[in-house]
Amino acid sequence: MFAIIVKLIFTMILAAVVTPFVRKIAIVLGAEDQPNQRRINKEPMPTLGGLGIFVAFTFATFILLRNQFPTHELIAVFCAECIIVLVGIIDDIREISPWKKLIGIVLASLVIYFLAGIRMSNLTIPFVGNFNLGWWQFPITILWIVAITNAVNLIDGLDGLATGVSIIGLFTMGVIGFFFLNVSNAYPSILIFCLVAALIGFLPHNFYPASIYLGDTGSLFIGFMIAVLSLKGLKNVTFVSLIIPIVILGIPIIDTAYAIIRRLWNKEPIMRPDKRHLHHQLLRLGFTQRQTVLIIYGLALIFSFVSLLYPLSSKAGNVLLTIAILVGVELLLEAIGITKLRLLKVAQKLSGRINDHHLNDE
Repeated sequence: MFAIIVKLIFTMILAAVVTPFVRKIAIVLGAEDQPNQRRINKEPMPTLGGLGIFVAFTFATFILLRNQFPTHELIAVFCAECIIVLVGIIDDIREISPWKKLIGIVLASLVIYFLAGIRMSNLTIPFVGNFNLGWWQFPITILWIVAITNAVNLIDGLDGLATGVSIIGLFTMGVIGFFFLNVSNAYPSILIFCLVAALIGFLPHNFYPASIYLGDTGSLFIGFMIAVLSLKGLKNVTFVSLIIPIVILGIPIIDTAYAIIRRLWNKEPIMRPDKRHLHHQLLRLGFTQRQTVLIIYGLALIFSFVSLLYPLSSKAGNVLLTIAILVGVELLLEAIGITKLRLLKVAQKLSGRINDHHLNDE
Protein backbone atom coordinates (compact mmCIF):
# COMPACT_ATOMS: atom_id res chain seq x y z
CA MET A 1 0.00 0.00 0.00
CA PHE A 2 2.83 2.41 0.82
CA ALA A 3 4.45 1.72 -2.56
CA ILE A 4 1.15 2.50 -4.31
CA ILE A 5 0.81 5.81 -2.45
CA VAL A 6 4.38 6.80 -3.42
CA LYS A 7 3.64 6.01 -7.07
CA LEU A 8 0.43 8.04 -6.94
CA ILE A 9 2.43 11.00 -5.59
CA PHE A 10 4.88 10.57 -8.48
CA THR A 11 1.91 10.59 -10.89
CA MET A 12 0.80 13.88 -9.36
CA ILE A 13 4.26 15.40 -9.82
CA LEU A 14 4.48 14.07 -13.38
CA ALA A 15 1.18 15.76 -14.34
CA ALA A 16 2.41 19.04 -12.84
CA VAL A 17 5.71 18.84 -14.76
CA VAL A 18 4.24 17.73 -18.10
CA THR A 19 1.49 20.38 -18.24
CA PRO A 20 3.76 23.38 -19.08
CA PHE A 21 5.13 21.44 -22.07
CA VAL A 22 1.58 20.65 -23.17
CA ARG A 23 0.81 24.37 -22.94
CA LYS A 24 3.66 25.14 -25.37
CA ILE A 25 2.40 22.45 -27.74
CA ALA A 26 -1.10 23.93 -27.62
CA ILE A 27 0.21 27.38 -28.55
CA VAL A 28 2.23 25.96 -31.46
CA LEU A 29 -0.78 23.99 -32.77
CA GLY A 30 -3.11 26.96 -32.37
CA ALA A 31 -5.25 25.15 -29.81
CA GLU A 32 -6.47 28.26 -27.98
CA ASP A 33 -9.84 29.49 -26.72
CA GLN A 34 -10.50 32.86 -28.30
CA PRO A 35 -12.59 35.39 -26.34
CA ASN A 36 -16.21 35.64 -27.48
CA GLN A 37 -19.71 36.19 -26.08
CA ARG A 38 -19.93 32.60 -24.84
CA ARG A 39 -16.56 32.41 -23.04
CA ILE A 40 -15.35 33.90 -19.76
CA ASN A 41 -11.71 34.50 -20.76
CA LYS A 42 -10.71 37.97 -21.95
CA GLU A 43 -7.62 36.86 -23.88
CA PRO A 44 -6.60 33.76 -25.88
CA MET A 45 -6.00 30.80 -23.57
CA PRO A 46 -4.14 27.58 -24.51
CA THR A 47 -6.22 24.42 -24.25
CA LEU A 48 -5.21 20.73 -24.62
CA GLY A 49 -4.63 20.60 -20.84
CA GLY A 50 -6.26 17.19 -20.77
CA LEU A 51 -3.34 15.83 -22.76
CA GLY A 52 -1.07 16.29 -19.73
CA ILE A 53 -3.57 14.45 -17.53
CA PHE A 54 -3.83 11.65 -20.09
CA VAL A 55 -0.03 11.27 -20.30
CA ALA A 56 0.40 11.12 -16.50
CA PHE A 57 -2.53 8.72 -16.08
CA THR A 58 -1.28 6.42 -18.85
CA PHE A 59 2.26 6.40 -17.43
CA ALA A 60 0.89 5.48 -14.00
CA THR A 61 -1.31 2.65 -15.26
CA PHE A 62 1.10 1.15 -17.82
CA ILE A 63 4.44 1.72 -16.04
CA LEU A 64 4.22 2.59 -12.35
CA LEU A 65 1.30 0.39 -11.34
CA ARG A 66 1.11 -2.02 -14.26
CA ASN A 67 0.92 -5.15 -12.08
CA GLN A 68 -2.26 -3.91 -10.38
CA PHE A 69 -4.53 -4.17 -13.43
CA PRO A 70 -5.70 -7.04 -15.69
CA THR A 71 -4.04 -6.73 -19.10
CA HIS A 72 -7.04 -7.20 -21.37
CA GLU A 73 -9.22 -4.68 -19.57
CA LEU A 74 -6.42 -2.12 -19.27
CA ILE A 75 -5.63 -2.25 -23.00
CA ALA A 76 -9.31 -2.14 -23.97
CA VAL A 77 -9.96 0.92 -21.80
CA PHE A 78 -6.80 2.54 -23.21
CA CYS A 79 -8.11 2.08 -26.78
CA ALA A 80 -11.34 3.82 -25.80
CA GLU A 81 -9.37 6.61 -24.09
CA CYS A 82 -7.38 7.19 -27.28
CA ILE A 83 -10.59 7.68 -29.29
CA ILE A 84 -11.87 10.25 -26.77
CA VAL A 85 -8.55 12.10 -26.55
CA LEU A 86 -8.23 12.19 -30.35
CA VAL A 87 -11.73 13.67 -30.68
CA GLY A 88 -10.85 16.26 -28.02
CA ILE A 89 -7.57 17.24 -29.68
CA ILE A 90 -9.27 17.70 -33.05
CA ASP A 91 -11.99 19.84 -31.46
CA ASP A 92 -9.45 21.97 -29.56
CA ILE A 93 -7.42 22.66 -32.72
CA ARG A 94 -10.32 23.09 -35.14
CA GLU A 95 -13.78 23.12 -33.59
CA ILE A 96 -16.04 20.28 -34.72
CA SER A 97 -19.82 19.98 -34.43
CA PRO A 98 -21.43 18.51 -31.28
CA TRP A 99 -22.80 15.62 -33.33
CA LYS A 100 -19.33 14.60 -34.48
CA LYS A 101 -18.14 14.67 -30.88
CA LEU A 102 -21.14 12.54 -29.96
CA ILE A 103 -20.18 9.96 -32.58
CA GLY A 104 -16.69 9.79 -31.09
CA ILE A 105 -18.07 9.27 -27.57
CA VAL A 106 -20.41 6.52 -28.78
CA LEU A 107 -17.55 4.74 -30.60
CA ALA A 108 -15.44 4.83 -27.42
CA SER A 109 -18.46 3.57 -25.43
CA LEU A 110 -18.82 0.61 -27.80
CA VAL A 111 -15.18 -0.32 -27.14
CA ILE A 112 -15.87 -0.21 -23.40
CA TYR A 113 -19.00 -2.35 -23.72
CA PHE A 114 -17.80 -5.00 -26.17
CA LEU A 115 -14.01 -5.08 -25.77
CA ALA A 116 -13.53 -4.15 -22.10
CA GLY A 117 -16.73 -5.86 -21.00
CA ILE A 118 -17.59 -3.00 -18.60
CA ARG A 119 -21.33 -2.47 -18.45
CA MET A 120 -24.32 -1.76 -16.21
CA SER A 121 -25.78 -5.24 -15.84
CA ASN A 122 -27.85 -5.04 -12.63
CA LEU A 123 -30.04 -2.46 -10.96
CA THR A 124 -31.15 -2.56 -7.32
CA ILE A 125 -34.34 -0.72 -6.35
CA PRO A 126 -35.11 -0.23 -2.62
CA PHE A 127 -37.97 -2.38 -1.26
CA VAL A 128 -38.33 -4.04 -4.67
CA GLY A 129 -35.19 -6.05 -5.34
CA ASN A 130 -32.33 -6.62 -7.74
CA PHE A 131 -32.98 -6.76 -11.47
CA ASN A 132 -30.87 -8.16 -14.27
CA LEU A 133 -31.13 -5.62 -17.09
CA GLY A 134 -30.79 -8.25 -19.82
CA TRP A 135 -30.65 -6.70 -23.27
CA TRP A 136 -31.34 -3.27 -21.70
CA GLN A 137 -27.79 -3.21 -20.35
CA PHE A 138 -26.46 -2.20 -23.79
CA PRO A 139 -28.50 1.01 -24.36
CA ILE A 140 -28.37 1.97 -20.66
CA THR A 141 -24.57 1.58 -20.53
CA ILE A 142 -24.05 3.63 -23.70
CA LEU A 143 -26.50 6.30 -22.50
CA TRP A 144 -24.77 6.49 -19.09
CA ILE A 145 -21.32 6.99 -20.62
CA VAL A 146 -22.56 9.59 -23.12
CA ALA A 147 -24.55 11.48 -20.46
CA ILE A 148 -21.76 11.67 -17.85
CA THR A 149 -19.14 12.57 -20.46
CA ASN A 150 -21.23 15.47 -21.69
CA ALA A 151 -22.17 16.53 -18.14
CA VAL A 152 -18.52 17.08 -17.19
CA ASN A 153 -17.90 18.77 -20.53
CA LEU A 154 -20.72 21.25 -19.85
CA ILE A 155 -19.49 22.36 -16.42
CA ASP A 156 -16.02 23.15 -17.76
CA GLY A 157 -16.79 26.85 -17.88
CA LEU A 158 -14.52 28.42 -15.24
CA ASP A 159 -10.87 28.05 -14.25
CA GLY A 160 -10.44 24.83 -12.28
CA LEU A 161 -14.16 24.11 -12.01
CA ALA A 162 -14.43 20.77 -13.83
CA THR A 163 -11.02 19.65 -12.54
CA GLY A 164 -11.84 20.28 -8.88
CA VAL A 165 -15.37 18.86 -9.01
CA SER A 166 -13.98 15.75 -10.74
CA ILE A 167 -11.30 15.31 -8.07
CA ILE A 168 -13.95 15.44 -5.34
CA GLY A 169 -16.27 13.03 -7.13
CA LEU A 170 -13.58 10.55 -8.14
CA PHE A 171 -11.96 10.51 -4.69
CA THR A 172 -15.34 9.75 -3.09
CA MET A 173 -15.97 7.07 -5.69
CA GLY A 174 -12.60 5.47 -4.95
CA VAL A 175 -13.22 5.49 -1.20
CA ILE A 176 -16.66 3.88 -1.54
CA GLY A 177 -15.35 1.32 -4.02
CA PHE A 178 -12.43 0.40 -1.75
CA PHE A 179 -14.30 0.12 1.54
CA PHE A 180 -17.58 -1.39 0.31
CA LEU A 181 -16.25 -3.87 -2.24
CA ASN A 182 -14.35 -7.10 -1.72
CA VAL A 183 -10.63 -6.39 -1.14
CA SER A 184 -9.71 -8.70 -4.04
CA ASN A 185 -11.45 -6.23 -6.36
CA ALA A 186 -9.53 -3.18 -5.13
CA TYR A 187 -7.87 -2.45 -8.49
CA PRO A 188 -10.79 -0.30 -9.80
CA SER A 189 -10.24 2.03 -6.83
CA ILE A 190 -6.49 2.15 -7.55
CA LEU A 191 -7.32 3.08 -11.14
CA ILE A 192 -9.60 5.84 -9.86
CA PHE A 193 -6.88 7.19 -7.55
CA CYS A 194 -4.43 7.24 -10.49
CA LEU A 195 -6.75 9.66 -12.28
CA VAL A 196 -7.24 11.69 -9.09
CA ALA A 197 -3.46 12.03 -8.74
CA ALA A 198 -3.10 13.22 -12.34
CA LEU A 199 -5.90 15.78 -11.83
CA ILE A 200 -4.37 17.11 -8.60
CA GLY A 201 -1.05 17.62 -10.40
CA PHE A 202 -2.83 19.52 -13.17
CA LEU A 203 -5.06 21.69 -10.92
CA PRO A 204 -2.43 24.34 -9.95
CA HIS A 205 -2.04 25.19 -13.66
CA ASN A 206 -5.81 25.27 -14.16
CA PHE A 207 -7.07 27.05 -11.04
CA TYR A 208 -7.83 30.77 -11.26
CA PRO A 209 -5.99 32.50 -12.80
CA ALA A 210 -5.40 29.57 -15.15
CA SER A 211 -2.41 29.28 -17.45
CA ILE A 212 -4.06 26.48 -19.46
CA TYR A 213 -7.57 25.12 -19.94
CA LEU A 214 -8.67 21.50 -19.94
CA GLY A 215 -10.10 21.95 -23.41
CA ASP A 216 -12.38 19.29 -24.84
CA THR A 217 -9.34 17.00 -24.70
CA GLY A 218 -9.53 17.17 -20.92
CA SER A 219 -13.24 17.57 -20.20
CA LEU A 220 -14.24 14.74 -22.54
CA PHE A 221 -11.46 12.48 -21.23
CA ILE A 222 -12.30 13.14 -17.57
CA GLY A 223 -16.06 12.78 -18.10
CA PHE A 224 -15.59 9.58 -20.07
CA MET A 225 -13.29 8.06 -17.44
CA ILE A 226 -15.64 9.03 -14.61
CA ALA A 227 -18.49 7.27 -16.43
CA VAL A 228 -16.42 4.14 -17.06
CA LEU A 229 -14.84 4.05 -13.60
CA SER A 230 -18.23 4.49 -11.91
CA LEU A 231 -19.51 1.45 -13.81
CA LYS A 232 -16.45 -0.54 -12.77
CA GLY A 233 -15.61 0.84 -9.35
CA LEU A 234 -19.16 0.90 -7.93
CA LYS A 235 -20.48 -2.17 -9.73
CA ASN A 236 -21.04 -4.34 -6.67
CA VAL A 237 -21.93 -1.71 -4.08
CA THR A 238 -25.22 -2.78 -2.53
CA PHE A 239 -28.42 -0.71 -3.04
CA VAL A 240 -27.40 2.18 -5.00
CA SER A 241 -25.35 0.82 -7.85
CA LEU A 242 -27.00 3.66 -9.75
CA ILE A 243 -27.91 6.22 -7.07
CA ILE A 244 -24.44 6.58 -5.50
CA PRO A 245 -22.64 7.72 -8.69
CA ILE A 246 -25.57 10.03 -9.49
CA VAL A 247 -25.30 11.68 -6.06
CA ILE A 248 -21.49 11.88 -6.26
CA LEU A 249 -21.78 13.59 -9.64
CA GLY A 250 -24.76 15.66 -8.53
CA ILE A 251 -23.42 19.04 -9.70
CA PRO A 252 -22.68 18.18 -13.36
CA ILE A 253 -25.75 15.94 -13.65
CA ILE A 254 -28.14 18.58 -12.27
CA ASP A 255 -26.59 21.31 -14.39
CA THR A 256 -26.90 19.16 -17.53
CA ALA A 257 -30.45 18.03 -16.75
CA TYR A 258 -31.67 21.59 -16.28
CA ALA A 259 -29.82 22.72 -19.40
CA ILE A 260 -31.69 20.09 -21.44
CA ILE A 261 -35.04 20.97 -19.85
CA ARG A 262 -34.39 24.69 -20.34
CA ARG A 263 -33.52 24.29 -24.01
CA LEU A 264 -36.47 22.01 -24.74
CA TRP A 265 -38.81 24.43 -22.93
CA ASN A 266 -37.48 27.37 -24.97
CA LYS A 267 -37.56 25.26 -28.16
CA GLU A 268 -33.81 25.58 -28.60
CA PRO A 269 -31.45 22.89 -29.94
CA ILE A 270 -30.24 20.68 -27.06
CA MET A 271 -26.65 20.89 -28.27
CA ARG A 272 -26.63 24.71 -28.50
CA PRO A 273 -24.30 26.20 -25.83
CA ASP A 274 -25.49 29.07 -23.66
CA LYS A 275 -24.45 31.13 -20.61
CA ARG A 276 -27.20 30.02 -18.22
CA HIS A 277 -25.43 27.22 -16.39
CA LEU A 278 -24.98 27.06 -12.62
CA HIS A 279 -21.65 28.89 -12.65
CA HIS A 280 -23.04 31.61 -14.93
CA GLN A 281 -25.94 32.21 -12.53
CA LEU A 282 -23.57 32.53 -9.57
CA LEU A 283 -21.45 35.02 -11.52
CA ARG A 284 -24.58 37.07 -12.22
CA LEU A 285 -25.28 37.17 -8.49
CA GLY A 286 -22.01 39.07 -8.08
CA PHE A 287 -19.58 36.34 -7.06
CA THR A 288 -16.08 36.38 -8.54
CA GLN A 289 -14.72 33.49 -10.58
CA ARG A 290 -12.72 32.20 -7.63
CA GLN A 291 -15.68 32.51 -5.24
CA THR A 292 -18.01 30.79 -7.71
CA VAL A 293 -15.63 27.87 -8.16
CA LEU A 294 -15.15 27.49 -4.39
CA ILE A 295 -18.92 27.58 -3.81
CA ILE A 296 -19.44 24.79 -6.35
CA TYR A 297 -16.56 22.84 -4.77
CA GLY A 298 -18.44 23.14 -1.48
CA LEU A 299 -21.66 21.87 -3.06
CA ALA A 300 -19.76 18.95 -4.60
CA LEU A 301 -18.32 18.10 -1.18
CA ILE A 302 -21.83 18.07 0.30
CA PHE A 303 -23.04 15.67 -2.40
CA SER A 304 -19.99 13.47 -1.83
CA PHE A 305 -20.56 13.39 1.93
CA VAL A 306 -24.21 12.42 1.45
CA SER A 307 -23.19 9.63 -0.95
CA LEU A 308 -21.01 8.17 1.81
CA LEU A 309 -24.10 7.86 4.02
CA TYR A 310 -25.97 5.62 1.57
CA PRO A 311 -23.99 2.41 2.20
CA LEU A 312 -24.27 3.03 5.95
CA SER A 313 -28.04 3.67 6.02
CA SER A 314 -31.05 1.38 6.01
CA LYS A 315 -33.36 1.19 2.99
CA ALA A 316 -35.75 3.66 4.61
CA GLY A 317 -32.80 5.93 5.38
CA ASN A 318 -31.71 5.78 1.74
CA VAL A 319 -35.17 6.85 0.59
CA LEU A 320 -35.25 9.74 3.08
CA LEU A 321 -31.76 10.81 1.99
CA THR A 322 -32.87 10.84 -1.64
CA ILE A 323 -35.98 12.91 -0.86
CA ALA A 324 -33.91 15.37 1.20
CA ILE A 325 -31.42 15.74 -1.66
CA LEU A 326 -34.17 16.42 -4.21
CA VAL A 327 -35.81 19.05 -2.00
CA GLY A 328 -32.46 20.65 -1.15
CA VAL A 329 -31.44 20.81 -4.81
CA GLU A 330 -34.74 22.43 -5.77
CA LEU A 331 -34.43 25.06 -3.02
CA LEU A 332 -30.85 25.80 -4.09
CA LEU A 333 -31.73 26.16 -7.76
CA GLU A 334 -34.66 28.43 -6.94
CA ALA A 335 -32.46 30.58 -4.71
CA ILE A 336 -30.00 31.27 -7.52
CA GLY A 337 -32.69 31.70 -10.18
CA ILE A 338 -32.38 28.52 -12.26
CA THR A 339 -35.88 27.14 -11.56
CA LYS A 340 -39.20 28.73 -10.62
CA LEU A 341 -41.29 26.02 -8.97
CA ARG A 342 -41.98 28.35 -5.99
CA LEU A 343 -41.02 25.68 -3.44
CA LEU A 344 -38.71 28.20 -1.79
CA LYS A 345 -41.55 30.72 -1.36
CA VAL A 346 -43.75 28.03 0.16
CA ALA A 347 -40.96 27.18 2.62
CA GLN A 348 -40.48 30.86 3.46
CA LYS A 349 -44.22 31.32 4.10
CA LEU A 350 -44.33 28.26 6.33
CA SER A 351 -41.28 29.52 8.21
CA GLY A 352 -42.93 32.94 8.65
CA ARG A 353 -46.12 31.39 10.00
CA ILE A 354 -44.16 29.27 12.46
CA ASN A 355 -42.28 32.35 13.67
CA ASP A 356 -45.50 34.36 14.02
CA HIS A 357 -47.10 31.53 15.97
CA HIS A 358 -44.03 31.34 18.22
CA LEU A 359 -44.18 35.12 18.90
CA ASN A 360 -47.91 34.96 19.71
CA ASP A 361 -47.28 32.15 22.18
CA GLU A 362 -44.64 34.28 23.90
